[in-house]
Amino acid sequence: MDQTLIKEPILRLDKVSYQYRNNYQSVDAVKDASADFFEGKLYAIIGKSGSGKSTLLSVMAGLALPTEGQVIYRGIPTDEVNLDKYRRENVTVVYQSFNLFPLMTCLENVCFPLELLGKTPKEASVIAKEQIAHVNLPETVYKRFPNMISGGEKQRVAIARALASGAKVILADEPTGNLDVANGEKIVELLWHLAHDENYLVIIVTHDLGITKIADEVMQMTDGYLMPMVLEDAPGL
Repeated sequence: MDQTLIKEPILRLDKVSYQYRNNYQSVDAVKDASADFFEGKLYAIIGKSGSGKSTLLSVMAGLALPTEGQVIYRGIPTDEVNLDKYRRENVTVVYQSFNLFPLMTCLENVCFPLELLGKTPKEASVIAKEQIAHVNLPETVYKRFPNMISGGEKQRVAIARALASGAKVILADEPTGNLDVANGEKIVELLWHLAHDENYLVIIVTHDLGITKIADEVMQMTDGYLMPMVLEDAPGL
């Protein structure tokens, strides 16, 4: 086989475990998870509430380091890099609750990560407007605050903000959880196109089995363990 045709994963989990600890107990939320994730693909990680999927996403996002094992981004473990820089430049998270700043306009929300990256307000505004158009929102949202737009529009603003960071890894935590079916389908379709048409790596953690229908690969979290899932054997979630 021509070695030049072999792609390396942009993100790799190598025997990742994560344990919550306090003065009274410890909880093994993620147990020995290993997987490779490639650009240009959309992955679904499904599981019931409490299965460990959101914890795993947080570890992939660099919000915490594994208790054991490694998260490896482009060949470099996250425990060897500046996590603030990793989160600003390499990975971005889209949340169920949108996590928009309520006292900022939609345009200001999208500008925010750009200004953290050192862009001038003028530069940030130009890029933010491009990304708002990118997610099929009209210019009328620029001056609106999050409480003035619909849930589907809020999630599109959140995705525009994620894209503005320039990160090539999009981690989506229940991105359709607060949306009706029609808007949820549109958001998943948008994420699919970002993976397939623009070469992003998109990982969605969800309990929504409908997302598995368009995912390139599906994995399941059960009691902290990550494993490939055979769709015809999928449990009701």
